[in-house]
Amino acid sequence: MAINKFMRLALKVLSYPDIDIRKTYPLERSIRYLRPPALLPKNRWRDHMILSDGREILTRIYSPMDDAGMDTLLFFHGGGWVTESIDTYNKVCYALACATRSCVVSVEYRLAPEYPFPQGLEDCYAAARELILRPAGFGFKAAGRVTLIGDSAGGNLAAAVSLMARDQGEFCIPRQILIYPATAADHSAASPYPSIRENGSDYLLTAKRICEYIDLYKRSDQDLQSPYFAPLLAQDFANQPDTLVITAEYDPLRDEGEAYARQLRDAGNRVTVYRMKDALHGFMGLGTGYVHVRRAHALINSFLSGRDRDESAGQLA
Repeated sequence: MAINKFMRLALKVLSYPDIDIRKTYPLERSIRYLRPPALLPKNRWRDHMILSDGREILTRIYSPMDDAGMDTLLFFHGGGWVTESIDTYNKVCYALACATRSCVVSVEYRLAPEYPFPQGLEDCYAAARELILRPAGFGFKAAGRVTLIGDSAGGNLAAAVSLMARDQGEFCIPRQILIYPATAADHSAASPYPSIRENGSDYLLTAKRICEYIDLYKRSDQDLQSPYFAPLLAQDFANQPDTLVITAEYDPLRDEGEAYARQLRDAGNRVTVYRMKDALHGFMGLGTGYVHVRRAHALINSFLSGRDRDESAGQLA
C-alpha cells in the first residue's frame, strides 16, 4: 500500500516526538508485555534453557506445521536493545517457522539499560555457539543449516555475532539475514546517511528515538567505536556469512543497512539486498495478512534455497 498524504499525517501524529524513551522505557515495556501472547499450537513450540558462564539464557524453539524443514534459524528480536522479548515476538517467530518450514530458535537476551553492551550480545553469541557446536542440547539430532536472523536491534546483534565468530574462531556461521538492521553509531543530523534526515521524524521510528536507544544500550562513549556495537565500524568485512539484507523504504535505518551490505559485498562476500517499497521500520510485526511480510518471507525462502543467486529483481546495485 502506498503512503498517501492522509497516512503521512497519521504517522506523524503517532511518531510521538516529545516522548523520551530513556525516561519511559519501563512503561513501554509494561504496555508491550500486557498484550495477550499469540495463541500457538501447544506442540509447535517449547522453551529451552542454555547455560553460559553460569548464567541461564532462555530460548524458545518453534517448529513448522509439517516438520519438513532442513534449516534452523537463530532469531534475535528487535526493540532497540531495550524493549520487546521472546513473548512479544511469538507471532513473528512462529509465522517465520511456518513460512520457511524451518525450526526457529528465539533468544531472550538481556536488555539494556540494566544490562548494557555487550551483555545482550554475549547472550546471542553464546546461543549461536551452543546451537552450532552442541545441537543435541536443543533436542536436535543435528541443527541442519544454521542461519542467524534478526530485525532492527536484532539485525545489529546478528551482524555483530557474525563478526565476533570470525574474530574468535570458535565456530563458523554460514548465513545471516539482517532485516532493517541498525549498523551505525551516529544517528544525529551529522549522520552521513540521508535516510536519517529523510525518514527520521514522521515514520514511527524517529532518529531521536534511535539516539535515545543508543544512549541506553552503551556503557560509555567508548562503545560507539566498537564494531560489535556498530558493525559498519569494522576494519575488515571479509569472511562473513552469505547475507540477505532487507530494508524498508521509509525507515531512518535504511541507508546504513544498505551501506553494510555494500561493505560486505565489496569484501568478497555473497550478499543479496532488497529494499521493501512503501514499507516502514518494524513491518515484520504486522502479520502475514500484510503484503510486506509475505514478500519478506518469500525473499527469505529464496535466500535459504539459494534461488536468490539467479534472482535480481528488487536488488540494489
